[in-house]
Amino acid sequence: MPAEPSRISLRNGIEVENGLEPVLRFLEAYPGTVAELVSPAAAFGEDDLRRANRGGARISAAEIAAVLERRDKIERWLREIDPDASLAARSVPWDALTHLFDAFGGIRGLGFSKVTKTLHPKRPALIPMLDSVVQAYLEGDDPGGSFGERATALVRGYKRDLDGNRAPLRELRRELAARGYQLTKVRILDILIWSVGAQLGWGARR
Repeated sequence: MPAEPSRISLRNGIEVENGLEPVLRFLEAYPGTVAELVSPAAAFGEDDLRRANRGGARISAAEIAAVLERRDKIERWLREIDPDASLAARSVPWDALTHLFDAFGGIRGLGFSKVTKTLHPKRPALIPMLDSVVQAYLEGDDPGGSFGERATALVRGYKRDLDGNRAPLRELRRELAARGYQLTKVRILDILIWSVGAQLGWGARR
């Protein structure tokens, strides 16, 4: 018998009855946003920023130059985070993640969306893409503070949603893999939140 549809429970009583359908629609509409997951090494450079731009990050030349001035600090904190670190794990390297986010803080025009679109391929099971739609969904989890503290707080909130949907996300990942899509639970949930949020008018569209 075929598997039951993967039902995802989001905040405010929102239920996605069959999570596979919106994920597949997204992958067909935006193939470039998931096509270039890279080896999650500690090295960081211009290629990572250009790759994020191909996925829709829109990082300017001036922003790229400013980030590259901080390459040593970024690489230092990437080395502190295991390439296989997962947001679904019981233990998450929160301190190192905060320092990594803070390495990007204070650059004019560079917000959570651009930073997480750059870092997601480096640690795809740990760092979600916090674009404006996902940020709107997580708005209540932002306590203020430094750039890194705020970004980490949003990811902590994201983890609560991830943990609350472990079984259906595991099933979705299996169904997507059978169709040739290798996505982490973090990315699958991100796509689902964005798909619902775009319909409901959360934030701005990608």
